[in-house]
Amino acid sequence: MITFTICLLALIVGYFTYGRLAEHVFGPDNRKTPATLLTDGVDYMPLPTWKIFMIQFLNIAGLGPIFGAIMGAKFGVSSYVWIVVGSIFAGAVHDYFAGMLSMRHEGETLPEIIGRYLGLTTKRVMLVLTVVLMILVGAVFVAGPAGLLSNLTPAGFDTTFWIIVVFVYYVLATLLPIDKIIGKVYPLFAGALLFMALGILIMLFVEHPILPEFWDGMQNTNPSAATLPIFPIMFVSIACGAISGFHATQSPMMARCMTNEHHGRPVFYGAMITEGIVALIWAAAATYFFHENGMGESNASVIVNSITRNWLGAAGGILAVLGVIAAPITSGDTAFRSARLIIADFFKIEQKSIRNRLYICIPLFIIAISLLMYSLRDANGFNLIWRYFAWINQTLAVFTLWAITVYLVRAAKLYWLTLIPALFMTAVCATYICIAPEGFGLSHALSYIVGACCVLVAIIWFIVWKRNYKMIDNEII
Repeated sequence: MITFTICLLALIVGYFTYGRLAEHVFGPDNRKTPATLLTDGVDYMPLPTWKIFMIQFLNIAGLGPIFGAIMGAKFGVSSYVWIVVGSIFAGAVHDYFAGMLSMRHEGETLPEIIGRYLGLTTKRVMLVLTVVLMILVGAVFVAGPAGLLSNLTPAGFDTTFWIIVVFVYYVLATLLPIDKIIGKVYPLFAGALLFMALGILIMLFVEHPILPEFWDGMQNTNPSAATLPIFPIMFVSIACGAISGFHATQSPMMARCMTNEHHGRPVFYGAMITEGIVALIWAAAATYFFHENGMGESNASVIVNSITRNWLGAAGGILAVLGVIAAPITSGDTAFRSARLIIADFFKIEQKSIRNRLYICIPLFIIAISLLMYSLRDANGFNLIWRYFAWINQTLAVFTLWAITVYLVRAAKLYWLTLIPALFMTAVCATYICIAPEGFGLSHALSYIVGACCVLVAIIWFIVWKRNYKMIDNEII
């Protein structure tokens, strides 16, 4: 428990120290925000800061910080370290700058921001990649919650029934103004998720289970360690609990609702640190489960259900599981909403008209339903879609970090803040697609060489670009 406690405290301290550094580097001021300048009653709408934080937290806290952390716990104490280091120095910085840049550019969506700093071609690629990611999120974040709901309700309400219910909710949440559903139910769902995490945290100190410590070593404790090395598999598996490109797609929605730039650190940086805490708690709880039951169980839903019922009792267990259900569902609906905004911004389609919103959303829902049906027909379909989602998710974070780095160079600011995470995540994503079975399936040695070469190319590209770059006053933000 000593290592766990140190990691928990490190996340809290990181918010007040490194978070303040990131805020100082960006330099928020008192200019008017898009929420007040472009109010449209649909997407641009001032909301209270506490509500924006709760919505942002629930947007980004899908299955990743819970299910990903549970699977990451199989790798041992290194999972704790990555959650802490990744959240403070990579994930929260990534989320903060993505949100603040969106606010500075009238609530621009992520592809627009990336295109602004990495060029038109990259913008077009990111448009496709981001929309694909949003559809995958909508698809993979339905089956898990629907299955859990079917276990909590009478036999007549099976998984198919709950899938239909969730998709009906998706349609409404995607099309209606942000304050009608999202602004009302998200704070309640976020409260349930935080209650669940707090309850598990208290029980960790009450039960005082055996957890890995720093002095036990950083060896890979995964039963499949031979085929699943810590680098890069663990860094993609944990994903949302440390850094996630999906988060940067959600930040523009909240950037369109904030009334003061100084609220950026608690909303964007703070939500990621909170998610890191949730991931750390579930990694510790999963370690306890694996110690008691062995590591044979790979169904994260079963682990969540077992832990919450054993530690929080029947009533607490139901509320905790509802928190786990709400997290992915409320990430899925905002994923579709983000996809709508991204497509609308790219093609300059106004969104006050419900008809225009429908034109964009109907094809998105059809594709997502098709993917979901495939995942339900094929026993391995869900796992395959999830792995592709995880890799695309981290790849998107790479492009976002590089775009922020270019911005920091142009603005003559401390660009090392995002350059180092950008290089590291470049190595992770390049190596993963080489080594993973759903990728090229290359040998470990060759995959590491390819990953190192990609990092070297990125370094050379950056150095050459930086040397050739000439500061232009009107490009400074």
